[in-house]
Amino acid sequence: MEELLTQLMGKKIDVNCSTNASFRGDCIDVQNGVLFLRDEDDRVAYVAIDKIAVVHEIKDASSRPGFII
Repeated sequence: MEELLTQLMGKKIDVNCSTNASFRGDCIDVQNGVLFLRDEDDRVAYVAIDKIAVVHEIKDASSRPGFII
């Protein structure tokens, strides 16, 4: 898992640790079994890698100006 997270550094990801614990942010570092995630408010979450069950890479959809119907 640590190798996979290292490959995702610099990308936005969703991390699920259980049915009720999920985190979204930019993967900024992986050290000593800990994932460092920076959210949109520039806060850093420290997630224990051995508790991670699922990781999703987020694709940011480009927004288009216009009206929403």
